[in-house]
Amino acid sequence: MPTAVTSNLPTPPAPLNWAVTAPASGQILYTAHLSIDESGAFVDGTIEEQTRRTMTNIKASVEAAGGTMADVTQCLIYLVDAADAPGMNAVYAEFFDGVLPNRATVVVSAILVPEAKVEIVTYAHIAGNS
Repeated sequence: MPTAVTSNLPTPPAPLNWAVTAPASGQILYTAHLSIDESGAFVDGTIEEQTRRTMTNIKASVEAAGGTMADVTQCLIYLVDAADAPGMNAVYAEFFDGVLPNRATVVVSAILVPEAKVEIVTYAHIAGNS
């Protein structure tokens, strides 16, 4: 049965959890994040600023579940402008050492939050935490 992971983020306004885990020889963490702060307010800015805030939120969820960014196995990245890929890539890379997670990046026409330039879905396998 999945378990909600709580971090420094507020309860989402939509019917979802920011991150959940599922036991499977450890935990599998599933998380999706945008550029929001601890109050739940959207943090607008450049693609670099939005990516940094989004990745910081992902890191907080992974750590709240008992893992590290080295446990991240896959990221699915949604951008609204392909021209933002280099800026997103530069910030994204700062959050990983060693083996990078498997990844797909997709350009979409919009994200539900109108100001959002990026949304990132992350999967992590956190061993020994079942």
